[in-house]
Amino acid sequence: MGITIKCMAHATFKIKTEKQVIYIDPTTKGTGLKKDHFEPADLILVTHGHQDHFDKDLLKKIRKLGSPVIAPLNLQKEMKGIPMWDLSEGQFMKMADGSATIWAVPAYNVKRFKSPGNPFHPKGYGLGYIIKIDDKKIYHAGDTDLIPEMEKITDIDVALLPSGDTYTMDNMEAAEAAILIKPKVAIPMHLKDSNPEVFKNEVEAKSSTKVVILRNGEEYTLE
Repeated sequence: MGITIKCMAHATFKIKTEKQVIYIDPTTKGTGLKKDHFEPADLILVTHGHQDHFDKDLLKKIRKLGSPVIAPLNLQKEMKGIPMWDLSEGQFMKMADGSATIWAVPAYNVKRFKSPGNPFHPKGYGLGYIIKIDDKKIYHAGDTDLIPEMEKITDIDVALLPSGDTYTMDNMEAAEAAILIKPKVAIPMHLKDSNPEVFKNEVEAKSSTKVVILRNGEEYTLE
């Protein structure tokens, strides 16, 4: 059946294979999603603790007994009562059944600040993730600006890149990230009010990457 990547809302994605269901940043807060939109999860990844990415009550409801929840170490207190596997940048974890490998990669702001010297997402606060399933690799960048560490992210089949500005890259910066990373497919996310067609036109004019725009509820199948 391939690997289905569904945009549920904002930065919430469901990755589904014949064997497993993986959620990245599942939340009902500010997304219009409800708990019954989610099926039981074999693996949950949380990029950081902002409410449009993190929803403890939802995690409790959808997590299967024994299923891993991976999140940054700084969420340990908020995750009390939910078994959590914390990863730091550069670390990885393999699912016990061998169905997936997950790497944690940096995600942070270098030019978007609450106040001078105070970024919305400081280095070390959040993460991006690379998920390898069989021979396919999916990169969810988390909330991030265009950062130097992206040069080391290679061999990606699908890159989920924030392009909404304000708190993350804008369309042109996200396009620069896609051109740098060279995924086979790039999907813009965390759109806010930005026009993803701007991202699509820039990326496809300057690289061989295909851009797929997913609206809420739409999905892409990676064969």
